[in-house]
Amino acid sequence: MTNYHTHTYYCDGSSKPAEYAREAVAAGFTELGFSGHAPVPFSNGFAIPKEKLSAYCEEVLEVRRSFGQSLKIWLGLEVDYIPGITSSFDSFRQQGCLDYLIGSVHLVKPAHDDRLWFIDGPEKQTYDDGLAQLFDGDIRKAVTAYYQQLGEMVTTQRPDIVGHADKIKMHNAGRYFREDEPWYVALTQQMLEQVKEAGSILEVNSRGLYKGRSNDFFPGMTLLKRAREMDIAITLSSDAHRPEELTLGLSQARQLIESLGFREKNVHPFIKGYR
Repeated sequence: MTNYHTHTYYCDGSSKPAEYAREAVAAGFTELGFSGHAPVPFSNGFAIPKEKLSAYCEEVLEVRRSFGQSLKIWLGLEVDYIPGITSSFDSFRQQGCLDYLIGSVHLVKPAHDDRLWFIDGPEKQTYDDGLAQLFDGDIRKAVTAYYQQLGEMVTTQRPDIVGHADKIKMHNAGRYFREDEPWYVALTQQMLEQVKEAGSILEVNSRGLYKGRSNDFFPGMTLLKRAREMDIAITLSSDAHRPEELTLGLSQARQLIESLGFREKNVHPFIKGYR
């Protein structure tokens, strides 16, 4: 069992890296990847502070040395992409000690506006307020902005893994749009084509499911069927923010993707996945 999306106390997770590693060994993991939220250039409560990034890297590498052959440990970051605001992914790659990067969009920047729409977190009201204030309640315009930003991230930054690619649906919860609407299908198809062209791995993220914020994985079965037809590599993650969350939803995700025809393969120098 593996998991490459893990957050520690350096960002918005709860615990030290060693505590996650011990939990992973107890759960029978063979590999564990740490992916703290990369620093962003504005005040926030979720990312690793810039001045603590070196300490984060050093502590994860120390845990790697401590666990030796009992658990393969990889060092990564989950990097937010906000055009004109966040740093390039290459600026993090150039540090030299990172094994992989997850690229994600949590904050959508409208055109000609410096305010940001937060699509994540536990509160639907935050999503609704941003939709009303930044997009005049136009859900198609808002969702299009999300997928345009995600696609720009994939094509210009080429992350190793694309994080929770259809998370825009979480707080929608069937209220504003349906996933079978032609305009939405077209947006997600374009996103999959961009992932395929970039050679990135598509993450299957179970966090929304086990946190009770979604009744589906990110991405869900419809997109995963198309990903399988397009021969896009995937990896499973629980997006753990606490050690006890490492395994949550992974067995269900594995059952789903195997039913769709995915089989376990090496898809990256540091990442086991499915194709």
